[in-house]
Amino acid sequence: MAVTFNADEIFEMAEQIERNGAAFYREAADKSADEKMKDMLLSLASMEDTHLEIFKEMRQQLGPHEKEQLTYDPDNQAMFYLKVIADGHGFEGKKSVTDKLTGNESKREILDIAVEAEKSSVVFYTGLKELVPAGAGRDRVEHIIREELGHLALLRTYLASV
Repeated sequence: MAVTFNADEIFEMAEQIERNGAAFYREAADKSADEKMKDMLLSLASMEDTHLEIFKEMRQQLGPHEKEQLTYDPDNQAMFYLKVIADGHGFEGKKSVTDKLTGNESKREILDIAVEAEKSSVVFYTGLKELVPAGAGRDRVEHIIREELGHLALLRTYLASV
């Protein structure tokens, strides 16, 4: 079955990706003994929280036609696909975004997971940007892409010092 997502569903995915990212950074910070790394991870979690709020606001501003179901889906499989996409997005270094960190991961392993997640987010949001009309918040998605690229640069800098 081909599934087509409407704007509402795409923003819902983006919201879940940001929730997942913030949760990962907080969990990693909780397990980190290095205060500098802990502060950096908590700062990244806070930034992901801000992105979540931006996507929530953009989603609330969608019109009824942008929330219409585009695919006949009597079994509500699209929602299952959304969850799989959002939960599996970003954290390729783990079996699943919902996997708990063991606390035995090295700084490098945590940073590698985060770098891959940020790269994946940039790709996802670049695709998302193409689906958002110019006057409907595309500039806000571009802003989030720039911030995600900034996260990537910060993580890479920190990774180089480990």
